[in-house]
Amino acid sequence: MRKLTLADYQALAEFRYQIRQFLHFSEEAVQQAGMEKQQYQFMLAIKGMPEGVRPLIRELANRMQIQHHSAVELVNRMEARGFVRRERGQSDRREVLVGLTPKGENLLAELVHHHREELRTAGPRLIGALQGLHLDGTRQSSESKRKRQTKK
Repeated sequence: MRKLTLADYQALAEFRYQIRQFLHFSEEAVQQAGMEKQQYQFMLAIKGMPEGVRPLIRELANRMQIQHHSAVELVNRMEARGFVRRERGQSDRREVLVGLTPKGENLLAELVHHHREELRTAGPRLIGALQGLHLDGTRQSSESKRKRQTKK
């Protein structure tokens, strides 16, 4: 493992700063829409499920990285506000699938539009900060460069 340089710390700090700026925008946009950030993320997870993956509560909990019971509570709050609806599985009635209501669809579409607009400006900064990390090993320490040059 190579020794970390000040530039390594600065690059990671910049990347986290750029992520935090986008997340701050997201939190503000969601709050202005009258939602909790987890509700937006949950609705996005429902709508953005990979093809072939059904929106079961356990799948959504996994995608949100929360406990099953926390996902159930989140669905309860969102269902009470009219954003989502529950459906029983057709082949297994024990399964609970979660879908967006028209109200949830409309609100999600509006928020996603705002997020995509923000990413037009924040995206290049995020990409630049990620590239600045040189995770592909392209940046080498000055000592490694010196050793190679002395061998020539």
